[in-house]
Amino acid sequence: VQLVESGGGLVQPGGSLRLSCAASGFTFSSYRMSWYRQAPGKERELVADITRRGGDTNYADSVKGRFTISRDNAKNTVYLQMNSLKPEDTAVYYCNVPGGGLSWGQGTQVTVSS
Repeated sequence: VQLVESGGGLVQPGGSLRLSCAASGFTFSSYRMSWYRQAPGKERELVADITRRGGDTNYADSVKGRFTISRDNAKNTVYLQMNSLKPEDTAVYYCNVPGGGLSWGQGTQVTVSS
């Protein structure tokens, strides 16, 4: 099992980023997928999740209306489009199944700062 996150970077407040997570080693289309984030000194928190076919999504209140989770089962990839970014969105972002049952990837750093 391997989860490889990418797409992070440094962005100004109000900017956008699109994160990707490439999955391998398991039947991706059979699993709900989630994005998590961990800010310095804080616990990892759930940001968003998506059902197996992408028909239903859920978001943390802190990102609702600004972030959009999507997936492409043909590419074994889950995405997180992040708009209107705020400094408090600064964190390392990870993907996993709900509950974090798979081995964690290295994550991708998102820094929102002017």
